[in-house]
Order: sequence, then C-alpha cells, then structure tokens
Amino acid sequence: MLKIGVKIDEVRIDGDLKRLRSDLEEYQRLSLYYTELPVHGLDAIKHGRLDIKRVKDIKEILKSFEFTYSVHAPNPLNLMERENPNLHISVLRSTLEFASEIGSKVVVIHPGRYIPEENFAVNGKCDLSEGQKTRLLDFEATAIHMISEEFPQILICMENARPYLFHSPYCYAERIDSLKEQVLKINRPNVRINLDIGHLYLAAKFYKYDPVEAVISIRDLIAHTHMHDNFGNAVYYHEKQQTHQIPFGKGDSHMPVGWGEIPFKPILSTFATSYDGMFMMELRSRYFHHIKESSENLQRILSEIATEQTGKSLNN
Repeated sequence: MLKIGVKIDEVRIDGDLKRLRSDLEEYQRLSLYYTELPVHGLDAIKHGRLDIKRVKDIKEILKSFEFTYSVHAPNPLNLMERENPNLHISVLRSTLEFASEIGSKVVVIHPGRYIPEENFAVNGKCDLSEGQKTRLLDFEATAIHMISEEFPQILICMENARPYLFHSPYCYAERIDSLKEQVLKINRPNVRINLDIGHLYLAAKFYKYDPVEAVISIRDLIAHTHMHDNFGNAVYYHEKQQTHQIPFGKGDSHMPVGWGEIPFKPILSTFATSYDGMFMMELRSRYFHHIKESSENLQRILSEIATEQTGKSLNN
C-alpha cells in the first residue's frame, strides 16, 4: 500500500488548532491518512520545553482521526549552534517527547549549518577552517547519538539541505555524500535520512552532480521522504516571494508533484519498490487546493515504477 501523505503547513495554521482540525478533516476527505505535524506550527514547544497543556489540547484533536503521523522539528534547529547549543539540544529532545506523546515513530530534523540562514544578512561566506568544521560535525554527531539512545523507538531522519546563491556551502548536508558520512558517523539504527526530493534537485543542479546516482548511494539509509516540485534554480536567501519567483522558475518552490521539472520517476525508481516509509508531500500553503492533483500525480508515478519493476502495482 502506498503511504502517500501531506504535511500540515506551519505557516498556514500558525498555532491555530481550529485550522489544524479543519485541515485534517480535508486530508481525511481526500483519503490521505499520513501527515506530518510541525511541532513549531502547533506552539507545542516554548523556550526549549514541551508545553504539556498545549500537547493535551493537540492530542484531544488528534484522537478524532486515524492518521499515521511524522513530526517535523522546528526549522531553525541547529546542532552546530555556537551561542546556545544546549537550547537547541533541548528543542530536539522536546520534539522527540512530542512525537512520543502522539505516537509518532518518525521525526525529521534539519542537519547543522555552519552559517544558519537566520544569520545570512550579517554573515558572508563560511570562513571556518576544516578543523572548526570537523569539531562542529563531531559535536552534532555526539548530540544526536546521545538523544537517539534516549528515544530508540523513534527514527530521527536528517534532511538533505537546499543550496543558496552566494552563501553556499553554508550546510554540509547540501551534499548527499557528506550527509551520508555524518549519518554513518552517528552510527545509530534509529538515525537515518529524510530524502527531500526538491532539495536534492536544486543541489544536484547547483553542484553539478547526478541526482539518481546520489540517491543510489544512500538508498539503504532512506527512511522518510519529502515530495515537492521545482525547476532546479537556486536563489539568494532574500528571494522569498513565490509570486515573483515562479514566473522565472526560481527557488525551492514546494509546488505540487508534476508542476516543475524534477525527474521523479528515475529518482524514485532507485528505491521505491523496496521502501517502506512515507512519501510525504511538503507543499506550500498556497497550493493547498492542489493537494489532490499532487497526490494523483505521485501515485501514478509510483504505480508505473512498480509495474515496470515488479509487474504489479504498489497499491496491491
């Protein structure tokens, strides 16, 4: 059975639990029973600590539905943070506590950034020495190893990063080989990769590598996926307005599957028939009314792959 789902958009709900309920009702109507909850969009964590009352209110809503949930950690989480690393570790631990509370087995995190996006306006290109980078990588690996031992029942899935013009390489996870190396260094059975297809395509074009070959190299580590479309053209960090970017095919668009130029079929063919995780559509809120179309396009691609490789549909 295909595990196609769609995320709850943190910008769309912005802490509004009534909107959370209504969006879950819409996903239920569309027969999409897998969804990713943004712990930050739900206001479930405040200053590094889980808000128990808020979690109770969220669970009261969730008990009305029969979804399988993944959880996305706050986007600014950065285990290479140098000013207040303990706060970031607390946010990760609270995210895993939230996942445990709602029965989720998958938590997606953004790997550490040498220069966090929030600091791009004041920082230039990364000028850290190789020794400094290694120490940050070691610190992150140690922190994730420690926390993953505390929550052995939850898969921590580290997401490959998108590139930016001028500031890249701001994050080691822009490169699939570097992300693989870090996951192997952490060396925990519940630390794996969240393959973000949109980020992969942007990075492959930016760094001029083959996205298919890159995925082949990590297919045994993929435990979760983010599915969305774009045209593969990186932008400067300040280019945020989608209405200005889309006419020029620029940016990390998070469009419905089939709207851009990502070669989904050859990429997914490398691992889809042996993969048991979720295919989580991560669409921007502006595409809320195109979720059904995106799901149908993705389902068609996956079914074609299954038919060609195994002679039977993944839906069977």
